[in-house]
Amino acid sequence: MHNLQTKLAVTVLVITLALFALVLVLYDIIKENNEEYSQIVLSQHSSYDSRTIPYKRGDIVDRNGTYLAVSDKVYNLIIDATQIMAGYDPENGVDKYLDATTTALSTAFGYDKTELTNLILENRESPYIRYARQLTVDQKEAFEATKEEMNKQFASSKIASEKNKKVYGIWFEEEYKRSYPYNESASTVLGFASSDGTTGNGGIEQSYNSVLTGTNGREYGYLNDDSNLETVIKPAVNGNTVVSTIDLNVQQIVEKYIKEWMETTGSENIGVIVMDPNNGEILAMATDRMYNLNDPRDLTAQYTAEEIAAMSEEEQTEAWYQMWRNYCVSDTYEPGSPSKIFTIAAALEEGIISGNETFFCDGGQDVAGTYIKCVNRVGGHGNLTVAESLMVSCNDVLMQIVSREGKEIFYKYQDMFGFTQKTGIDLPGEADTSGLGYTVDTAGPVDMATNSFGQNYNCTMIQMAAAYCSVLNGGSYYEPHIVKQILNSQGSVVKKVEPLLVRETVSQSTSDFIKDALFQTVYGEKGTGKAAQVEGYELGGKTGTAEKLPRKSGNYVVSFCGFAPVERPEVLVYVVVDQPHVEDQPHSTYASEIFAKIMKEILPYLNVFPETDVAGDEADAVLPEEEGITDNTSGEGAEEQTEAETESAEPYPDEELVIPEVGDSGAPDRVPGDDGQTVSQSGETGAEETKEMESETASEGTSSSQTDGAGQAEESSGA
Repeated sequence: MHNLQTKLAVTVLVITLALFALVLVLYDIIKENNEEYSQIVLSQHSSYDSRTIPYKRGDIVDRNGTYLAVSDKVYNLIIDATQIMAGYDPENGVDKYLDATTTALSTAFGYDKTELTNLILENRESPYIRYARQLTVDQKEAFEATKEEMNKQFASSKIASEKNKKVYGIWFEEEYKRSYPYNESASTVLGFASSDGTTGNGGIEQSYNSVLTGTNGREYGYLNDDSNLETVIKPAVNGNTVVSTIDLNVQQIVEKYIKEWMETTGSENIGVIVMDPNNGEILAMATDRMYNLNDPRDLTAQYTAEEIAAMSEEEQTEAWYQMWRNYCVSDTYEPGSPSKIFTIAAALEEGIISGNETFFCDGGQDVAGTYIKCVNRVGGHGNLTVAESLMVSCNDVLMQIVSREGKEIFYKYQDMFGFTQKTGIDLPGEADTSGLGYTVDTAGPVDMATNSFGQNYNCTMIQMAAAYCSVLNGGSYYEPHIVKQILNSQGSVVKKVEPLLVRETVSQSTSDFIKDALFQTVYGEKGTGKAAQVEGYELGGKTGTAEKLPRKSGNYVVSFCGFAPVERPEVLVYVVVDQPHVEDQPHSTYASEIFAKIMKEILPYLNVFPETDVAGDEADAVLPEEEGITDNTSGEGAEEQTEAETESAEPYPDEELVIPEVGDSGAPDRVPGDDGQTVSQSGETGAEETKEMESETASEGTSSSQTDGAGQAEESSGA
């Protein structure tokens, strides 16, 4: 028992000594580091100068260095009520700062003096009242001049009560305001930043948000050994500058003709992409949904005041998302005849055809019991070469060629040309078309036949433009991109975005064949693209007219995809017009004419010089007959025509619309989805387009707002 007590006593003694030693160590640490700890504590104390130094969000410029998005320094007006009230003692008639300061604010800014006085009195313990935001440097300097003048007058006053007065307790907090010098220009490409400049919403602002965002700095206040207030500054790190591939001049030319179209004719949507075929750079991308980037929630350009007032909160939010949406990237449609070049290119590459063959068009093909008509419904086109089948947009020949290819080859090239996956363009919201088409496993004979001329599968504009570029440049498929370089705040290149070669698609010989055939489509006697001609230039291109679902509703998407010069293409322009607002049946000439106007202006600007001996028919001289569809289902001709065919006097080509004859078991108005499900005529694929309010932009998701699905064989449209 005695031994146990002795051991306990020793243990207690050891513990006591250890605790005493620990206290001594802690005291020594505190004594040696007292200054550092004091600085840390003081840096958090509102009585000392400790504030955030904001970073500047990086600029966005076009390929020539023109500023498209900038951040300008602005100032927030801060009232320190504790300082102002320190000189306020109304019982003894003392008011050193309150009256003088509110007078200065009222004089410089026009603020209500009574309101300011009440605010300060009600918040007398507050050292930080943010009274006004984003004042300009001129406004700040005007106040400081007023303050200086008033303080001089007070100091020189011979009246004792006036001599003690002073404008005091006001300071300005720096921040940056995002602005867009060209307002709505390139709005769907640029996107916009949130009010605090930390979050990008849509376009480059969202895709490159981490690049554009910097890091805030900090100013710390502390007391030195002599108890004097000193500061340590950790500087802010500004965001990097993004150099886009956009050429503002080209962009504004495109936007000018989109605006002209919408004001004179109009449509549900219109999109234009201008692209460099040799590296995947986007020179311009525009839609009719332009909005003011400096006021991105202003709906007055899209709706009347009465319509806006009648909107619910949910409807207004949806209207914003639709206005911010980039039609060129986020919407899908059936491409029609521009896609015919891919069917022919696949056959040439695989040696299935040489290009010298002649095919006979008798007006249509019987495909597994379904009669699919050609564009020329009265007797067909007769004998055609492969090139001529493109020139006159013959669906019959395309169906004959694809039957030789077979499903494995045709859908292998559909995948190779990028129609089964996203392009990877560095813009948000790219639609996923993987469930809006057929595969080797899901396609039947009718599906493959109609797919061969661009019907019954959906694509996006950027998919079609990128695929075209690969054929035109000799077979190199480049990932389309909107950014060239990243620069730091000193202007040095920190990253160069090199063209990304994804795959090789076709050989040079196939490329040359397609380019020549598309040249003949524009300048040849039988070509459907005469309206796309530009005097003095060698152009090539392909027209497109696709009927939207539901069929026979009279709604069409018309398009033209063209390029110049023919031998060595330097620029591609793709125009898509969704549901032109016209009484007669829409035709691809509308898109061709827009293309021609754009090309006429941008080619000289891009230093693409005219040829001196370009031969070709005048665009207005001999156009093929008018566009139209027929209700005939007998397969024996086109005797029963629609009013559009019998009454229209416009000399436009009936180049691409066709109605396949369908038996009792015709193909349904739907297409396989991602998981084997079907897509209805409305085109909803089940992939919800989430709307994240925090990011204030439409998120990525599948969209099929144009033709909205595929698989319909009851009426087909070529072109």
